[in-house]
Amino acid sequence: MTEEITFIAELKNGKTKEKAFRVLITQYKERLYWHIRKIVISHDDADDVLQNTFIKIFKNIDKFNEQSKLYSWMYRIATNEAITFINKRAKDRSVDISDYQHQLASTLESDVYFSGDEIKVILQKAIATLPQKQQLVFNMKYFDELKYNEISEILETSVGALKASYFHAVKKIENYIKSETN
Repeated sequence: MTEEITFIAELKNGKTKEKAFRVLITQYKERLYWHIRKIVISHDDADDVLQNTFIKIFKNIDKFNEQSKLYSWMYRIATNEAITFINKRAKDRSVDISDYQHQLASTLESDVYFSGDEIKVILQKAIATLPQKQQLVFNMKYFDELKYNEISEILETSVGALKASYFHAVKKIENYIKSETN
């Protein structure tokens, strides 16, 4: 924890900000990329959202109040940027957000950056059928292996609500996979 406090001080100090920010990018870009990628699906879109996320973090680090972990704060920004991105894309295409996510999931098999087998494609399609909050909770818990209290900080919701969302998400995914594989 002391290391994080020191690191945050370096990020907020005008003299050490750029160097510290390069370290921050190195430490977190892959984790944030994959978090974003699970939301926006497309590699190119994930890269764009990741870049926007780091710009927002850089511009707003002085406003970080240290009430949560730096990691949680950055994940919240990445989550919000990704959600804003897909909502805007769906609106620009005049389609419902869930229809847009289904369209994205159906393009996975032709995505050169997606290395999943058939069951991974089915899983991604199943996740795309979930309401947005359940998608986020499922991805953070299942893929990112975050604890409920960490997800609670990121999504700013109660642990109980997260557990319920995850339970419902798992049931819906199980049912989807059963219907696709039978």
